[in-house]
Amino acid sequence: MDNFLVTKWTFKDLIILLVLVFLVVPLTIEGYLQNLLNDLFQHELYAGTLTGVVMAVLCTISIYVTALKPYQYGWEEVGLQPFRKQYWKSIINWTLCLIVMSVAIVIIMDYINMGTDNAKTRSLKQDLNWINFLIGFVSAAIISPLYEEILYRGFLYKWFRIKWGVVPGLCLSSIIFTLVHIPTYNTLPVNFVSGLIFAWTYEKTNSIIPAIIIHGTFNGIAVILTVIA
Repeated sequence: MDNFLVTKWTFKDLIILLVLVFLVVPLTIEGYLQNLLNDLFQHELYAGTLTGVVMAVLCTISIYVTALKPYQYGWEEVGLQPFRKQYWKSIINWTLCLIVMSVAIVIIMDYINMGTDNAKTRSLKQDLNWINFLIGFVSAAIISPLYEEILYRGFLYKWFRIKWGVVPGLCLSSIIFTLVHIPTYNTLPVNFVSGLIFAWTYEKTNSIIPAIIIHGTFNGIAVILTVIA
């Protein structure tokens, strides 16, 4: 039986979570709250990390309230479940593939002068110490991959996949994942490619844990390279 065909999610559920992603989060969390925290801490890394934590909590609660609790679903419905051990080889291969493609893409984007630095990354480089490194690493390699995979693959990819099939699901969920990373334009192609990879691993395993591992490893390496560059 195809586990992607058993959910009762509706268009209303999709609209609610898209409004969260494209309106509520940018205006209230990334806008008002982050400005408030920047004024409070006078430090972009601390403000950005705390903003990310609030965003993660809000998105996770929203998934639970919108897509799980009303239908009496558990977290396995959004892919938080074990995967077969044989898939570890694919996880390693996809991680290496993503790293190689991302390096090539970023080099090209930098060459054409199309890019905007991430504020947290810029702040980490300017005020580098072990505490700040750990904060940046945990934020990028643990917090972001966990809630983003629950939302963008666990819910969005699965919703589009059920309604319109694998290819539309891959493309639409990856486009949305890309758009929410504006204005870091130099990494948008990387976001799209990584979105495809993460969604594909979910398709093959019915678990978002492989995507969380790849996502977290990739982000963690990116933080380390930022520090030593």
